[in-house]
Amino acid sequence: MSKGYVILMLHAHLPYVRHPEYPSFLEENWLFEAISETYLPLLRVMDRVHAEGVPFKLSFSISPTLSTMLQDPLLQQRYVAHLNKQLQLAEREIERTRNDPDFAPLAQMYHDLYRQNYTDFVERYECEILRGFDHYYKRGRIELLTTAASHAFLPLYQNYPLAVNAQVELAADVHRSTFGKPAKGFWLPECGYYPGMEEVLERHGFRYFFSAAHGLLFAHERSQSGVYRPVSCPNGVAVFGRDLYSANAVWSADEGYPGDFSYRDFYRDIGYDLPLDYIGPYVHHGGIRIPTGFKYHAVTGKTDDKRPYRPEDARQTVTEHAENFIYMLQKLVTRLAPLLDGPPVISCPYDAELFGHWWFEGPLWLEEVMRRLADSDELEMTSGAQYLKEQPPNQTLQPAFSSWGNKGYSEVWLDGTNDWIYRHTHKIIERMTELVGRFPNETGLKQRALAQAAREVLLSQSSDWPFIVRAGTNVSYAVRRIKEHVNNFNTIYDSLCRGTVSTEWLTRVEKKNSIFPEIDYRLFREGAVRPTPITVQRESVVPGS
Repeated sequence: MSKGYVILMLHAHLPYVRHPEYPSFLEENWLFEAISETYLPLLRVMDRVHAEGVPFKLSFSISPTLSTMLQDPLLQQRYVAHLNKQLQLAEREIERTRNDPDFAPLAQMYHDLYRQNYTDFVERYECEILRGFDHYYKRGRIELLTTAASHAFLPLYQNYPLAVNAQVELAADVHRSTFGKPAKGFWLPECGYYPGMEEVLERHGFRYFFSAAHGLLFAHERSQSGVYRPVSCPNGVAVFGRDLYSANAVWSADEGYPGDFSYRDFYRDIGYDLPLDYIGPYVHHGGIRIPTGFKYHAVTGKTDDKRPYRPEDARQTVTEHAENFIYMLQKLVTRLAPLLDGPPVISCPYDAELFGHWWFEGPLWLEEVMRRLADSDELEMTSGAQYLKEQPPNQTLQPAFSSWGNKGYSEVWLDGTNDWIYRHTHKIIERMTELVGRFPNETGLKQRALAQAAREVLLSQSSDWPFIVRAGTNVSYAVRRIKEHVNNFNTIYDSLCRGTVSTEWLTRVEKKNSIFPEIDYRLFREGAVRPTPITVQRESVVPGS
């Protein structure tokens, strides 16, 4: 029997970005980069280890917005066009660097990468890469979770239980329709938890979720196993706590693996380095410089004088870092095993896009980690559902309000830069509830308008918009999206109040924001959800205990 278990949990999410009104749109590149640099490389990792007979076990949460975009024919066609442009650039780069001993091999590497992406996406998956994840899901090699419908930071909507319920209920429906069976686990966006959230999850059949470490460590009573055994909420939904040691090894800007000097530098890109008359056709319209994905330099250090990237050096570092990660986990379980009343489980949740997009070598590192875990006598890969089946929680407690954001609570999504958002999103929730009360059983045009109103409410709640505003990147786009969804909703609200809905305008909005095609606007029906009061019995604290 293994001394301990490891959950490798990757959260795959992107905001819903789809602009059919333009021939191309800059922010759609977020999806194209993620497919090229993260999702397809991770599928190839699974193919390789599976072909070698490695008994791997991974967990993925795929957000409803991401799964919708990955199945969208317009975005699929645009991604193929993106690949063709990348291949054209690769061919030009092979010619440009043919006499450069440092950069010529890298130009060929990118050509091979995009050629493989084209083959996989177009020929193997026929533009439907969710088939790859579903393949391993059905075979028990990965466990798929879902997350809130539009990835709302749910603690900031706890005073609107109908909205929280709608986010969870719709997510469960989308996952079931996409993958053919219900998800057992739920990824709380940004690990954002508030007491009572588990009641909503239980209502829709979810058995467990992940929490930031302090969600368990600051619970109303001491967690007997820290974050190394799941606990049960009062209603029976289980919670896995995030391990900080493994988190820092990968996430930390100062100590994390991705910052190693031999790895590829994310920020140095030929889109900024080369003359505009050469690179112009491969950046944004109007000569707006953007990353192209062709990056020829290593991290090197905190200097602008970057040395050329050498894949062979990076691959050696990947091996060393995988060995270090396994060594760290083995030391941890060796210390923990005698102290706990069951085998410890180390929960290692990460954003999926870290692997490949932000950290180019991330998929190779994950591959090496899985191989070493499979060979270990002390560690075994598992999933949340599998571990709960074999090792049910032996403690019940009420987790604390928490998130995995900076400083651990809500500051990232609610501060002086973005607090203005919520007076609008909260108001349209109230108005949506009012509309359902006034129009409880509509059909035809009014039903279409009400369904679109519900979509706009949900899309306005995406946690990505306040995050972007606070981070100061793409702020104008995030603000535009918030205003667009709020204005669309208010237009529908006013039209329904007047009794005149413009079919032409509504059709145009439906075609643009076509997410959740089967949505039932009655999700926002008053009285459909009653918040469950939370009673917390606090222990007395003895000084010095």
